[in-house]
Amino acid sequence: MRTVGIEAMNAFAGTAFLDVKKLAEHRNLDTTRFNNLLMREKTVALPYEDPITFAVNAAKPIVDALTPEEKDRIEMVITCSESSFDFGKSMSTYCHDLLGLNRNCRLFELKNACYSGVAGIQMAVNFILAQVSPGAKILVIATDISRFMVEEGGDALSADWSFAEPSGGSGAVAMLISDQPKVFQIDVGANGYYGYEVMDTCRPSPDADAGDTDLSLLSYLDCCENAFLEYKKRVEEADFAKSFSYMAYHTPFGGMVKGAHRNMMRKLAKAKPKDIEQDFNQRVTPGLELCQRVGNIMGATASLSIASTIANGDFETPKRIACFSYGSGCCSEFFSGIVTKEGQQKLLEQDIAGVLDKRYELTMEEYDGILENSNALRFGTRNLELDAEFIPQARKALGREVLFLKRINEFHREYEWVS
Repeated sequence: MRTVGIEAMNAFAGTAFLDVKKLAEHRNLDTTRFNNLLMREKTVALPYEDPITFAVNAAKPIVDALTPEEKDRIEMVITCSESSFDFGKSMSTYCHDLLGLNRNCRLFELKNACYSGVAGIQMAVNFILAQVSPGAKILVIATDISRFMVEEGGDALSADWSFAEPSGGSGAVAMLISDQPKVFQIDVGANGYYGYEVMDTCRPSPDADAGDTDLSLLSYLDCCENAFLEYKKRVEEADFAKSFSYMAYHTPFGGMVKGAHRNMMRKLAKAKPKDIEQDFNQRVTPGLELCQRVGNIMGATASLSIASTIANGDFETPKRIACFSYGSGCCSEFFSGIVTKEGQQKLLEQDIAGVLDKRYELTMEEYDGILENSNALRFGTRNLELDAEFIPQARKALGREVLFLKRINEFHREYEWVS
């Protein structure tokens, strides 16, 4: 059996964040209910940050660590998102250019709500397994942002956002997929996928979300159970409670994951509440650590949970991680892979949590100012010069070179590196 999986992995979640408990108090939300979200912080996309800046900032350390020969073996760049800003041109073209990659390269984009990142991983995995180009590498970048926009003529800060606003984040996860799975080795053929048409959430226009939160929860639970049951058909000995040392879930917010895991343990393991709580803390919590600091980054969230699990788990001996991805509309997948101590060390070299620590904490006044200016960067913006002096503390917060959007000139986006 050929080996395949993630050779290198990194996440990037911007330069500014918001304490979501302070946000909940600022919005006069029911903090008792808010605590059930299991959220701590959310990355806020500043006006000069977009899916490209997140994507490239995540991928650059991976690409820079390659030799020139290895870099030239990147033969495909897949961007995975529901936050693209052009109906035709793929964001992968910008990423490819800014990362200085070989032009003998396939460049395209995948869109399927929050499932898009795992769709990209699986497409890359199957390309490697097909051996149509032995030794090739594929750069998969899942990148998404949330921009809450204040509509003219309505309440300045719409109550319609309610509990979606505290959980909506921004960020990207970049993964190099190859036949050298140093970080995460995929269990080949161990997949369960499940999908059907449901109107739980959607984007009826490029800058607006709509949906039924209760229906979304129900379809998430339904898909989690049935995707695993399909996985079990292919891996007959699979036991939900015993086969996996850790579980990385797509994480809209931690509370939803906790509910899904409780549901699975009740149905499949007949577990008691006390045992479920202990199991959640042991197997699931490591995968929530980074997600609780970034928020829901849609197509990138399942991958962020995988990274978080690898970073925070105990891998003194090789361990198997189960992964569940769900995308509204809907499509889901349950799959698994192996992580070793060496893989954990390779991921930890990226210091994802350390970079998060350096982000600038926004005040509520600064955050409200961002909302009021978000309309300037709507989908289809033709010309715009970004204000480099807007919250300048954030631009310097990370203490390293960071890519930002400089201007849009006749629809073409121009970027700059700022140190």
